[in-house]
Amino acid sequence: MTGSTEVPYLLRAARGEVLNRPPVWMMRQAGRYMKVYRDLRDKYPSFRERSEKADIAIEISLQPWRAFQPDGVIMFSDILTPLPGIGIPFEIIESKGPIIDPPIRTQEQIDKLHPLNPEESLPFIKQILQTLRQEVGNKSTVLGFVGAPWTLAAYAIEGKTSKSYSVIKGMAFSEPDLLHQFLGKIADAIAVYVRYQIDCGAQVVQMFDSWAGQLSPQDYETFALPYQQRIVRAVKETHPDTPLILYISGSAGVLERMGQSGVDIISVDWTVDMAEARQRLGAEMNVQGNMDPGVLFGSQDIISDRILDTIRKAGNKGHILNLGHGVLPGTPEDNVRFFFETAKQADQLLAVRA
Repeated sequence: MTGSTEVPYLLRAARGEVLNRPPVWMMRQAGRYMKVYRDLRDKYPSFRERSEKADIAIEISLQPWRAFQPDGVIMFSDILTPLPGIGIPFEIIESKGPIIDPPIRTQEQIDKLHPLNPEESLPFIKQILQTLRQEVGNKSTVLGFVGAPWTLAAYAIEGKTSKSYSVIKGMAFSEPDLLHQFLGKIADAIAVYVRYQIDCGAQVVQMFDSWAGQLSPQDYETFALPYQQRIVRAVKETHPDTPLILYISGSAGVLERMGQSGVDIISVDWTVDMAEARQRLGAEMNVQGNMDPGVLFGSQDIISDRILDTIRKAGNKGHILNLGHGVLPGTPEDNVRFFFETAKQADQLLAVRA
């Protein structure tokens, strides 16, 4: 740790402080758009190796921090990482994504699942998070992350990524009790995993329920929200001061319901205007986001305009600047650099334009 006792900037925003500019980081800021990452991927072609060998995952996590000095450094990992620890093995195939074979479809499979013991099954997580905290000190905030139960269940039941989610929705509407049992087991495991990440050094944890945007509002209330709440309640019992973020892709239809999850910050995707999101979520809810990652393929003028527009609409209290989803492969690194530089000068740029 550095000698400074100053509270990291992102943590101040996560606690709802009024700040001159919002702190800034990017989802998927470590990854394919960076040449240093692609070079490292050529050397270590297995995603599981890159994310589960602590020294490699630490190096990848720090690549964007060294290059751009974001206010948040998120550990390089995957939402499926804890699943083998409860008895669900998976593979990640570079061109296809995650594969779970056999997929979880029966009572017998669900009965065989066991509680998560992260010390035993995820020892690399401790090394990654502890080292990141030492490396960045108070200059940046270290973020952990997890998948939420609906999204993890969707991967496990579909067996792979899906466009229609027909298998898990089939289970939801024909064998709801089976699905609820499974979601409950995942929620309890993820609550343990969030606590473990915090104990290992994560100062903020983001929960990705990426696929919950595929649910109708009433089904979100049945199959996603209660399990998000179950995790948040369990974590807040033991770690009440650690801010939690919830992100859902395509969340415009369930935004207010996301606010009922109990998290401290809602990460807004780019399908919602930030001023409207603020209005819909209420003044007390902190927000993150929400620039379209596609804008980073545009001119610097456009990028600057969109950053300042988002910041203006979000206001100066409880906002973390981010993209509305992950930075896209092929994004010019110079534009990512410009995004961070502009965000950090936002207070001066807004004063000039006022």
